[in-house]
Amino acid sequence: MSRFSKIIILAAAALMAAACGNKASVSGTLSSAPSSEVIVKLLDVNRYEVLDTVKTDASGKFSYKVEIEKGQPEFIYVFYKDTKVASLLLEAGDKVTVEADTLGNYAVEGSEESAKLAQIEKDHAAALARLGAIAGKIESASEKDAAELRRQMGQEYVQYYRNSVKYVMENGGSLTVVPVLFQNFGVNLPVFAQTTDALHFKSAAESLEAVYPESRYVKALRKEAERRFGYLEFESRISNAEAVGYPDIELPDVNAQKIKLSEVDSKVVMIYFWSASDANMKMFNLDVLKSLYEDYHKKGFEIYQVSLDVDKASWAKVVKEQKLPWINVCDSRGASSPYVMLYNIPALPAVYIINDGDLVDGEVVDEKSLRKLLTKLTK
Repeated sequence: MSRFSKIIILAAAALMAAACGNKASVSGTLSSAPSSEVIVKLLDVNRYEVLDTVKTDASGKFSYKVEIEKGQPEFIYVFYKDTKVASLLLEAGDKVTVEADTLGNYAVEGSEESAKLAQIEKDHAAALARLGAIAGKIESASEKDAAELRRQMGQEYVQYYRNSVKYVMENGGSLTVVPVLFQNFGVNLPVFAQTTDALHFKSAAESLEAVYPESRYVKALRKEAERRFGYLEFESRISNAEAVGYPDIELPDVNAQKIKLSEVDSKVVMIYFWSASDANMKMFNLDVLKSLYEDYHKKGFEIYQVSLDVDKASWAKVVKEQKLPWINVCDSRGASSPYVMLYNIPALPAVYIINDGDLVDGEVVDEKSLRKLLTKLTK
């Protein structure tokens, strides 16, 4: 064999090894489901993406290989019809075996992270069952017994929460903390429901970023941490703030100087939430707001324009190009901005009018209604 041929063979072998290294294999047995179909799904942050449908053989066995980028473990789930029968956290090179039934009971070997995930889900299901059992007793209990049962439910919740906090703190480098942080006890009761839980989200995000900087799950966790920290900052700011007739806002302008809404020295202030990425809103600046500003500014009217653009550079460029003379600030948290919640903003654009320190009742729907209101308030 020539030296050139050997090089070709070695290169091909290296490529094949690299390709194999970017896969994880799952071998499983689904009891009571011979010659059936299982669906393999990937968790894409907040939704499932179907990867494939796999057939089981006559004894219920199946196998599957999934592409996994090195350094970016993925949450992979196996479904039988609508039932989730296995949850896996796979890394490149993992070789996992799963023993499951069609009711959702399963055991996994070959992946320490998957085994942790299985235990997390088992503990959560057990806690839900205990809470459900207590709730069922309350319906037929006397008033005295119902009060005691509610106390027991509270104890169950607090104990599970404490155990979850302990897990997150002790497993800072494991992606299994992500589903723990997002667990719920029903639609409106997250396990981590306290405002101060923002600290746990932030700490977990920072720990995981050091290990998995490119993981989609870590990026989503960071986003949620920032959203929760926004609420925590607001809660602190509101509790220490002087009473005003509207939620205060403090955001940076194009020069990175923070400007507080409450410090705007004008009789009438229009708060205008918008996005610089929207062509219609950009035209509204030029076609409507500039003429309004020219007509009413000297009469005590000011605009406090709040951009909800994640891309601050693009927003600043629009402000400078349009030469907007009023106050322009930006909240790069976008739709996750706590001001969206405080002002109950259903969609952009959104307009609010402050007159002598108080929000004005009444809806502003167009330029005509806005001019009519400003004429009345600036007399």
